Amino acid sequence: MTNTKRDRRGNPDFWLFARTYLHVELPVVRELSEKTIEAYRLALECFLQYLNEEEGIAHQQVTFDCFERRHIKEFVSWMKDTKGYGARTVSLRLAAIKSFLCYGAQEDITLVALFEAAKSIRSPKAPKQPIKYLSREATAALLSAPGSATTKRRRNQMVLIMLYDTGARVSELVSIKVCDLHLYDPAFVLLHGKGNKPRNVPLMKKTVTHLKKYLDEFHPECTCQKSSEPLFYSNHCGKHEHLSTDTVSSILGQYVSKARQGCSDMPKRVTCHMIRKTRAMDLYKEGIALPVIMRLLGHENMNTTTTFYAFATMEMVTEAIDSTTSLGFSEPKRWKSVFDPNAVYSLK
Repeated sequence: MTNTKRDRRGNPDFWLFARTYLHVELPVVRELSEKTIEAYRLALECFLQYLNEEEGIAHQQVTFDCFERRHIKEFVSWMKDTKGYGARTVSLRLAAIKSFLCYGAQEDITLVALFEAAKSIRSPKAPKQPIKYLSREATAALLSAPGSATTKRRRNQMVLIMLYDTGARVSELVSIKVCDLHLYDPAFVLLHGKGNKPRNVPLMKKTVTHLKKYLDEFHPECTCQKSSEPLFYSNHCGKHEHLSTDTVSSILGQYVSKARQGCSDMPKRVTCHMIRKTRAMDLYKEGIALPVIMRLLGHENMNTTTTFYAFATMEMVTEAIDSTTSLGFSEPKRWKSVFDPNAVYSLK
C-alpha cells in the first residue's frame, strides 16, 4: 500500500491514480499495447463525460466517491440509452472502469469497497454473431492470386502465405525479422504479440519451401540466425523499412478482388483479422484442441478463444447429421413417388 497518491485531505486522489494507472501500471507493469491503453483512457474519459453531462460534476470535482455503484450502473444505462453504444462497446468500457478500480483497491485499502461493489455489475449481453471466415476454396484462390510473374507479386504472395499460416495479427506480421525465422525441423517463427510478448508458431513444410525461395531472392546476403532485417520490407532512401499494416491491408484487398473473379465463395470484404480467424477455424475443424489454438493465436484468456471458435461449423454439423445413416433406418419407398427430401435443401 502507498500513500503517495492522496490529496491534501488525505483522501485518494483520483487524478494521480488515473495518471499512474495510464502511464505506469498499464504500459510498464502490465506491458499492454498502445491501442489497449488508449481504449482504457477513452473509457475513463467517457465516464467523466457522463459525470459532467448527467450529474453536473465538473472535472476538477471528480473524486473516487463518483465511482459508487449507483453512478456506474447509471453510466451503463447512459451509454446504452443516451449514447446508443452497442453492447460490446458498453462491456469494454465497463470492464475498463472495473480494472481501474481493481488497481486502486490494490494500491489503497480504502478503495476496496468501491471495487467490490462495482465488480458485480453485469455487462449487457451482445448478440452472438457467427464467425466470418473463408472457405477452403476461397483461401486457396486468395493465396494463389498474386502469382509469381514479378518480384513484387512474389513478395505479396509470401505476405499472404505467412499471414494465413501463422494466424498472426497484422502488426505481428509486419514486425517479423529475418532472425525470427527458424527453418530447421521443426520449423517455426517467433512472433512478438501484444505487450511484446513472444510466442513460437510452427510453420507448414510448404511455407518453409516458399520462405527459402523468398529469402534467396529478397535476403540473399542474410543469415536467419543473425539478421535483424525486416522479413517484408519496402525501400526507403536506400534502406529496408518494415511494411506498414496499411500496406498489408492494401495487398490483401487487391488480391481479394482478383480472387473473387474466379471464386464465388470469396466475400466482398476480407480483413487481415478474418485471415487470422480462417486459420484458427481450419485448425479447429482439423481437430486441434482449443488450448493449442489459444497458444498459437497468442490469446491470454481462454475465454477469448472459446468465445470465437468453440462452436461446431456447418461442415461439422453436416458430417454429424450424415453419420446418422448408420443407425439402421431407411427411407420409406412410398415417399419417393410423392416427395423428394433433397428438394427441401435446394433452391431450385
